[in-house]
Amino acid sequence: MRNETGRVEAFSDGVFAIVITLLVLGIDTPSDISGHSLWWALGREWPHYAAYVVSFMVIGVMWVNHHFIFSHLVRVNRPLLFLNLLVLMVVSAIPWTTSVMAGQLTDPRGAQVAAILYSGWMVVYALSFTAFWWYVTQVGHLFHARVDRAGARGTRIRFGIGSVAYPATVGLAFVSAPLTLLMHGVIAAYYAANQLPIPLHAEGEDGDSESSDPPLAYFLSKTE
Repeated sequence: MRNETGRVEAFSDGVFAIVITLLVLGIDTPSDISGHSLWWALGREWPHYAAYVVSFMVIGVMWVNHHFIFSHLVRVNRPLLFLNLLVLMVVSAIPWTTSVMAGQLTDPRGAQVAAILYSGWMVVYALSFTAFWWYVTQVGHLFHARVDRAGARGTRIRFGIGSVAYPATVGLAFVSAPLTLLMHGVIAAYYAANQLPIPLHAEGEDGDSESSDPPLAYFLSKTE
């Protein structure tokens, strides 16, 4: 399925764009000021702002990594399409878990459950994206010829740390919901520091004989 990567990435970008925009709809507009100033009412919504920022970071970093992976693919196949759909399905539910987390963050009766829900769904997110990346590096032939496949496989453990870190936040949810949200921001920052340094073969070094596309022409074609 050559030349299909652009269509898959465009569809995925559309989903990411919609999902990340829906996050702001979870921020409540102050309606009952009850004798206080509007500034006071706006400040009272800080859980929604915090949850919005953290989830925006999570989805934004995921989109960056998703885009980075596709910039190194020259073809897609059927299993990859379904794994990509799984990733998008998980991402699409993050605005809902964010809204629940924000609404219950300061409520002693529901904060713990909301934090468990939020962290539990992030575990699903981590597993789905890790499965996506492990499949891509395992089959190898979907990569552009210049990609060092062995080197790409070497990033799997480093990238898969989220599969351990996110379950840890589920345990943290039993201790403190605000601290749990903060930890998700820290994990997002970790992945923002390019945990997918896909290595390339040196200029002139033979790559995969399956593709004769010159590297420059390939990367330029991704922007057309």
